[in-house]
Amino acid sequence: MEFCFQYIDSIMIIKVKRQKPATALMARILTLLLACWMLFPQSIYAEIYSYVDKNGVMHFTNTPTANKYSSTKYRYIGNEFSRLRYMRISKPFTRINCNAYDDIIRKACNLHGIKYELIKAIIHAESSFNPNAVSPAGACGLMQLMPDNIEKFNVNDPFDPHENIMAGTKFFRQLLDRYDSDLKLTLAAYNAGPGAVDQYRGIPPYPETEDYVSRVLHYYNNYKN
Repeated sequence: MEFCFQYIDSIMIIKVKRQKPATALMARILTLLLACWMLFPQSIYAEIYSYVDKNGVMHFTNTPTANKYSSTKYRYIGNEFSRLRYMRISKPFTRINCNAYDDIIRKACNLHGIKYELIKAIIHAESSFNPNAVSPAGACGLMQLMPDNIEKFNVNDPFDPHENIMAGTKFFRQLLDRYDSDLKLTLAAYNAGPGAVDQYRGIPPYPETEDYVSRVLHYYNNYKN
């Protein structure tokens, strides 16, 4: 049995794929379980796994058997639905440990020639240091890697802090080179995509992107000082 969660205009759509007629009752039970989980995320526990495909659709299953997605790409999420809800409604993740990933950040920055405080500021703005963050668009992990970049940089587990930060920093380095080290344009491209920056020949007039660039620069200055 598999559940597919898809966001349309910020509304979560749940699709249940029944593999056998005999699973109809189980489908109803698990649907009720998931509904209760969203309302009382700390009170229910189950063996549930997730996978985000290239279209940004989240798949949830209690039987991560080998299939076209490969069982190795599934992540055990346990009671992390509360974190998913937290990120979906765009509230800050309150239990911040902003120093937990410093060693990985420094390693990635030294490798790609980027200032440590800058990548840390990006992580702060992207996920509030929550390694399990998932956006409505399907972006995953600390640096909110989109499915196409997860594939592009051969990331096996986007929720793994080391893999996520290494890939995100490498992507940011490529954007810096593309925009001749113009930090504001690079940040805008990381948020809205390089296509949008190229189209508008500057920071796209999107409130979310304008706010994102401002917040990252604010965090960057704070970490530098």
